[in-house]
Amino acid sequence: MAATRRLSHTVAVITINNPPVNALGSSVCHALVKEFGEAIKDSSVKAIVLSGANGKFSAGADIREFSTSALKTISLEDINATIEASRKPVVAAIDGVALGGGLELALACHYRVANAQSRVGLPEVLIGILPAAGGTQRLPRLIGVPAALDVIVRGRHVPATEALQLGIVDEVVQGNTVNAAIQLARKVIGTDLDKRRLSTNHVPSNPNMEIFLDNAVEKAKKQFRRAQAPIACIQAIRASVQKPYHHGIKKERELFQSLWATGQPQALQYAFFSERNVGKWTHPSGGRWETIAPKPVRTAAVIGLGTMGRGIVTSLARVNIPVIALEQDAQQLEIGKKAVNGLLEREAEKLIKQGLAPGTKLASVRFTLDFAELSDVDLVIEAVYENMELKKQIFRKLSTFCKPDAFLCTNTSGLDIDEIASVTNRPHLVIGTHFFSPANIMRLLEVVRGHQTSLTTISTAMSLGKTLGKVAVLVGNCPLFVGNRLLGPYLDQANYLLEEGYYPEEVDKTLEDFGFAMGPFRMMDLAGLDVGWRSRMEKGLTGSKVPPGTPARQRQGYRYCPLPDMLCEMGRFGQKAGKGWYQYEKPGGRIAQSDPWIKDFLQEYRNTHQIKPKPANPEVILERCLYALINEGFRVLEDGIASGPEDIDVIYNNGYGFPKYRGGIMYHASTVGLAKVLDALGKYHKENPDVPSMNPAFLLKKLVAVGGPPIKEWKTQVGTLVNKL
Repeated sequence: MAATRRLSHTVAVITINNPPVNALGSSVCHALVKEFGEAIKDSSVKAIVLSGANGKFSAGADIREFSTSALKTISLEDINATIEASRKPVVAAIDGVALGGGLELALACHYRVANAQSRVGLPEVLIGILPAAGGTQRLPRLIGVPAALDVIVRGRHVPATEALQLGIVDEVVQGNTVNAAIQLARKVIGTDLDKRRLSTNHVPSNPNMEIFLDNAVEKAKKQFRRAQAPIACIQAIRASVQKPYHHGIKKERELFQSLWATGQPQALQYAFFSERNVGKWTHPSGGRWETIAPKPVRTAAVIGLGTMGRGIVTSLARVNIPVIALEQDAQQLEIGKKAVNGLLEREAEKLIKQGLAPGTKLASVRFTLDFAELSDVDLVIEAVYENMELKKQIFRKLSTFCKPDAFLCTNTSGLDIDEIASVTNRPHLVIGTHFFSPANIMRLLEVVRGHQTSLTTISTAMSLGKTLGKVAVLVGNCPLFVGNRLLGPYLDQANYLLEEGYYPEEVDKTLEDFGFAMGPFRMMDLAGLDVGWRSRMEKGLTGSKVPPGTPARQRQGYRYCPLPDMLCEMGRFGQKAGKGWYQYEKPGGRIAQSDPWIKDFLQEYRNTHQIKPKPANPEVILERCLYALINEGFRVLEDGIASGPEDIDVIYNNGYGFPKYRGGIMYHASTVGLAKVLDALGKYHKENPDVPSMNPAFLLKKLVAVGGPPIKEWKTQVGTLVNKL
């Protein structure tokens, strides 16, 4: 049964039962209508408690049923109106989560009791829509506009203790939530419920409310760029201030339908499901890692306490995994220790704000210089800087000092996992764990399997990623893996555009207007231009290793842009130096400002190489940068480094600032049309035949040849075509 009812003396307990998260699909909605109708009519029932089975109230509507047509059938707001109008008090017993439609259902109840470990929220904005069952109208009436805006526009999950402070729930309990709700229901039998019906209340307001909402719109436009859902949420909340409830509900429904027409909800829902499917990788042996039980990780070690290592230590301690942190010398250890302790203090403060005692979930961290102290840890994550010889030296030591079944992970952003594993006595236990900086904040984790990596090792690393709250994507071993491999052609095209007459501000603005969190040149300044420069020097692409007589703008027969190298030779490393592609107020400054010197430098460079500048064209910027990304994505699929387009999209959505409301790189290709992408790539490659990244991928050509199937069919098509390569 989707919903069941039992009687506890004079209180009817209606329980939503739709595993795993009690989603409010059509069958549940019909069952709730039936059960509430019968409970309201039953003279022996004096009050009603609404709860969820299996420790969860409800995670909201069933996303798979989302469409404008779904709104024409029985709606959750119809149920909410029935609940709210009941003359018998209705108390929501919130366990686990009450999210989206789940919280809207609870808001329609007259009272709300929540377990201390539960969370509530209206996160619909994260999938491109807005709460469409009264959430944008009831919540402002309950907690006021500023607090409601913060919850709805950000899509926040609010811990129970904060929900109590805000007034979203009436009680927070540690024990049995349903029993507490029954007790409350009995207390309020026969009381006046008029003030508890949120739809009849007025929204708390003041003469400056319109100015406040106008400012909120402008702030959201800057923060969320072209995402439409945050703006629609503010418009709906504005309606709650200006209009009676029934008019606000109508506006809420209209905004939902207009959002659906933009295509952004479909893209965001694709991204949502992609994050849940990315781990389903078939191993070359024929096995699947998710069928293999992971080994428990009770203790861990992190080697290297730079920016990345500190974040990894914090992430482990936050989920109650004790950590041993190791550095190479006493000075570096002390610097790292202070930084880690600072991060842990901030984590403890967050726990206090959530109503938990300091240190409740933070595990211990022990700092050391001695590899011998790693003898009993279950898993080691090496996080030193990108140098193959240094990493191999460390892994040789780990083979000596760690117990035989300890997993050995390397946080490399692109070095060969198999080469690192080759120096160990346990290559089957070696795996890449590419965290993204700052590791305690960024959600993405590229898990990189080597040739000999066992299924148990894969399962354990993926399970650890989930424990850490990461979106873990399993990828194959190749230079730079997936994310950074795609980044190369993208940055190359950005650099070539500068050679041809564009300026950093023009390129960045176009890509940021498209939705990227940061344009390529601001991103390079943030990361440090010297990072790529050192890598190019090691590869012999610049510096003293370049053979005499090599053309400045060519390497190994292909086009090469020396502009970033020239900046680094002048000490313009980006933010850390106070100047790079932009200038900053000071070394380490964050505010990028146009640098007249760069314009003069680029003009002189073009004159030297007799390059005639081309007129600025935003469409050219977008096509060249985005299609280079897409083309490399198809090559990644050809090589079997990613199991499907979803893997690539999840990586770029969560690690590289691609606008999630566009679905992802490969999803964007499907919406543009593969034939259009192919034609544009062919045109640009013809103009620049010495740029291999613009030569259309074989797989792209094949997909176009079979009709450019929709992305949901790509996995089957890709598998078939790759097997024929």
